[in-house]
Amino acid sequence: MVTASERAEQGGERTRRARDIAAGVPDPELPMLTLSDLGVLRGIDLDKYGSVVVQLTPTYAGCPAVAEMRAEVATRLRTAGFPDVRVVTVLDPPWTTDWITAEGRRKLVEHGIAPPGARRPAHSATTRVWLSLTPHPAGVPCPRCASIDTEELSRFAATACTALRRCRACLEPFPHIKEL
Repeated sequence: MVTASERAEQGGERTRRARDIAAGVPDPELPMLTLSDLGVLRGIDLDKYGSVVVQLTPTYAGCPAVAEMRAEVATRLRTAGFPDVRVVTVLDPPWTTDWITAEGRRKLVEHGIAPPGARRPAHSATTRVWLSLTPHPAGVPCPRCASIDTEELSRFAATACTALRRCRACLEPFPHIKEL
């Protein structure tokens, strides 16, 4: 007979294993990043029936990659032996570029993509967050040569989350993850 503490320990191990599997799923638009690196993997739990419940937060409302993320997480977990998987979308609090990990930021630079600017202080529901519709100021470091003499060429690039910039020092164009 299995004791309650043994069941709890087994459940904790299953949860850790499921979290490791889901955390390793690559982002469909930025495949050098995992969902964990990007900060969209919000949580993984086992419900009272033993189902794995994965929580994802999209980078922005209407993100076209969410369906693919959900499907890939569910497929990998089922393949790993978790027969009952539910992937739910969590919108509150909304995702912010502050959730990209240091490892994720390093990987972006390594792949020629400028990560978003410095982390902002955490904000609560009562804190005002001002939205600026003006172009990002100069000073986004070039991921190739590190010069801050860069300019924005287009507010939109390959994905809605990126802008296209060019380095005036090395003349190379590069994508920049916009701060959200």
